[in-house]
Amino acid sequence: MEKVVIDGVELHLTQPDEVPLSWVGQEELVTQVLAAWFVIGNEDIPLSPRLVGKPGVGKTTLAYHAGRRINRPVYLFQATMDTRPEDLIVTPVISDAGKIRYMASPVVSAMIKGGVAVIDEGNRMSEKSWASLAPLLDSRRYVESIVAGIKIKAHPDFRFCTTMNDDASTFELPEYIHSRLQPQIHIDFPEKDEELLILKNNLPFADDEVLEYVVNFLQTAHQADERYSVRDGINIARYALKRLTNVNPASGRHIVKEQIKGHLKESAAMILDVTASRFFSDMVDDDGHNK
Repeated sequence: MEKVVIDGVELHLTQPDEVPLSWVGQEELVTQVLAAWFVIGNEDIPLSPRLVGKPGVGKTTLAYHAGRRINRPVYLFQATMDTRPEDLIVTPVISDAGKIRYMASPVVSAMIKGGVAVIDEGNRMSEKSWASLAPLLDSRRYVESIVAGIKIKAHPDFRFCTTMNDDASTFELPEYIHSRLQPQIHIDFPEKDEELLILKNNLPFADDEVLEYVVNFLQTAHQADERYSVRDGINIARYALKRLTNVNPASGRHIVKEQIKGHLKESAAMILDVTASRFFSDMVDDDGHNK
């Protein structure tokens, strides 16, 4: 574990995240994030965007992809309603020798290493926790750890963003926090061709017919203003394919197609709710053809 010393206090750093997240399509959104992080000159500072959208539309994937696009280590922090200020900065733990060890959070580790810090679902976090990051998100670019008694300055290459779900189970953030989390970048459901590319990228082992069923379901749900996202579609297809592993292809194309349709409807109802299976019924006729 990497260690640094700041004002005589030894901090143990968190490792950056290496996760198989791949952004597909909607290149304009990547450009918007990178523009927010761009620095024009020595007197300029990067912005700290907030990525807003419904759950499952790819906000975290976009942030991670943008960080890797500029060749920076990316540190992910999952926010919850129980997140405390010290969780965001420095947490003391007892080492094997019985001494106090100061553990830097992913945010602070990114600050020190010049990486990208992504706070996931930031509006689930209370104002008290956000207040501890206020000086980091303006021209001061530092945080203070009351626990360790030190001030930590951000590396010039440090970048920050947060994702926020567009739903009711969140905190209303005060204006002084919102004004620091700019710009707001809205992520909507992708178009059909982009959604199909996302499914193919995440399910390279799936037949085109399965992907067509799923993408038609998702597009039908979007048009009906339902909440189902591409993440839901990926999970539906993945579970249905697991159920199809015991189907004998020699049993006949018609039977196999009926099995596909049946398992997808069943998977949708089990993973989501009964409303989802209605969408599958609406878009697929009795012969298994897309309507």
